[in-house]
Amino acid sequence: MNIVITGSLGNISKPLAQELIQKGHSVTIISSKAERRDAIETFGATAAIGTIQDPEFLTQTFLGADVVYLMEAWEGIGSVFDKNVDFVAAFTKIGNNYKQAVVASGVTRVVHLSSIGAHTDKGTGSLYIHNTVETILNDLPESVSIKFMRPVGFYTNLYRFVGTIKTQGAIIQSYGGDQKEPWVSPLDIATTIAEEMEKPFNGRSVHYLASDEVSPNEIARTIGEAIGMPDLKWQAVPREQMLRQMLDAGMNEWIANGLVEMYAAQESGTLYEDFYRNKPAFGKVKLADFAKEFALQYHK
Repeated sequence: MNIVITGSLGNISKPLAQELIQKGHSVTIISSKAERRDAIETFGATAAIGTIQDPEFLTQTFLGADVVYLMEAWEGIGSVFDKNVDFVAAFTKIGNNYKQAVVASGVTRVVHLSSIGAHTDKGTGSLYIHNTVETILNDLPESVSIKFMRPVGFYTNLYRFVGTIKTQGAIIQSYGGDQKEPWVSPLDIATTIAEEMEKPFNGRSVHYLASDEVSPNEIARTIGEAIGMPDLKWQAVPREQMLRQMLDAGMNEWIANGLVEMYAAQESGTLYEDFYRNKPAFGKVKLADFAKEFALQYHK
């Protein structure tokens, strides 16, 4: 099949492209950076240099594709520390660009990387943008089949805590404890998406993605052992304190408030209600596996 992938050489798009090429598919990778052309072509993909902010470019790139993989890349949007960015408007534009390009190119099979929380437009904080884009894509003609892929939180998000581990000896968050929640490896996401691309497409479907189920305290123990800090703790602080720290650091107000609301939904479990109603088979990469990777990065 001819498959077009957005997301450049990200931690999902790159292993996804490599797996599809190994299976004999023809893969085109969209990247906004011309300097990535050689790296893309090195492992057998075709580079399409342009931006997802340009629906005409997307249309031309999608022409002749059997499947397109769409993700909400932050390309061209701005930093979470830019106080003037309207993130809802920015992601709405990307969703509409994808919709326009799919219609204009005649693509009939779409795999969309969405997120946990996309099942609702309330109570999920900054994950609201994924519901927004799913809603836009759901308005495509019925002739377009879509597989909405909803991963839970990525293991790689734990890299955000390297700073506080090194400076304060703790993982600091606005919730904690022994309540388990699902996490996922980007590698398991890539493998599952590659498998779904080869399966029949029929209308609209939702697929949740997860690799392991662990509590905050288990994460601290596992990461701590891997980095040589067996006493590492996951420290919960009041939500108001977390919000104030993010705002004082210069974070965009919508993002900061959205993160705190998302963390609250994680703590209460409401974020995962639809996930557990449609619980998937878990992937192969467990937290203990990721902890080894984390340790390598931590000690660099």
